[in-house]
Amino acid sequence: MRSIVHRLLFAAVFALTLFVMSPSSALSQQKQPSPTPTPDDQEQGDTIRTTIREVRIPVTVIGKDKQPVAGLTKNDFLIYEDKKPQVIKGFSFTSDKDTTPIYVAVLMDTSGSVAGKLKFEQESAKNFIYTVVGTRRDRVAFATFDHEIKLRQDFTDKLDYLDKAIDNIGKPGNRTLFYDAVWEICDEKMRNVPGRRIIVVITDGDDNNYSRATLKDAIDIAQRTETTIFAVSTKAGLSGTAPGVEMGTVESDVDRDLQKLCEETGGAAFFTGSEIALERAFNMISKELRTTYILTYTPTNNKYDGSERKIEVKLADNRGGYKIKTRKGYKAISDSLKKQ
Repeated sequence: MRSIVHRLLFAAVFALTLFVMSPSSALSQQKQPSPTPTPDDQEQGDTIRTTIREVRIPVTVIGKDKQPVAGLTKNDFLIYEDKKPQVIKGFSFTSDKDTTPIYVAVLMDTSGSVAGKLKFEQESAKNFIYTVVGTRRDRVAFATFDHEIKLRQDFTDKLDYLDKAIDNIGKPGNRTLFYDAVWEICDEKMRNVPGRRIIVVITDGDDNNYSRATLKDAIDIAQRTETTIFAVSTKAGLSGTAPGVEMGTVESDVDRDLQKLCEETGGAAFFTGSEIALERAFNMISKELRTTYILTYTPTNNKYDGSERKIEVKLADNRGGYKIKTRKGYKAISDSLKKQ
């Protein structure tokens, strides 16, 4: 009898061990961010990967009228890496007539700190999708983050699928895995898609030091996967919701970190609770995404030593009143992305 009991206990412990060791969903399991590159020139099924030996940067030029500028040529741009001039090898322009899809991942903060503004977040997510995404051309994924990261809808062009995913959010969770969410979506979703890559995150920006990833990690993976990040801050307040900072202001370290995350990747953060102001901002983003120059260069410093490289893009004629939006740098490690 005792032998049977021992065998049953052993079987139970063995089964429990297998359960604990079995892999869970990639986006629900928190993993340690790592700069370890994927193998060079690897091929997985029909997906061909190529190791990055050149730097590819999307550039938007904003004119004096605050509108994106079209019609520029390769000779209109200068690129510097660590203040050293680089030779532009590749040049292309994306217009509103381009049929290449844009891949957008919408990340929504569902932690307890934004519980009073869930409706505002949901409306902002839908408005961004309806305004920025081209029907039957672009692809959108939707995910939420609190104490866990959930991919609620993979990339799709079906707006009703996205509506359902956004509407079906349950009660808020605890903690805020903000930087982990950015890191995982960039690493597991954005690097595997062709075309322009965009993340829009709707959050108060406060990670509360719960993520394994840091702000620096989030910026690094976004730059390496050529992902531009835009953010809608929930801290500005909205009529009928919890009070927040004055509209349009950036007053705390958390606000500045959110702004840095976006600007270092070529995007922007919006601190406003005004639906009209957000609609204008989303319209501007839509125009920018369809008025983008893609510049490519091979760095003169070809050592992949893990150092931080700073990128600066200028206009050759140094015209005043123009603003250039692009990512500000990258970490020099051997990495791989899906061919575009």
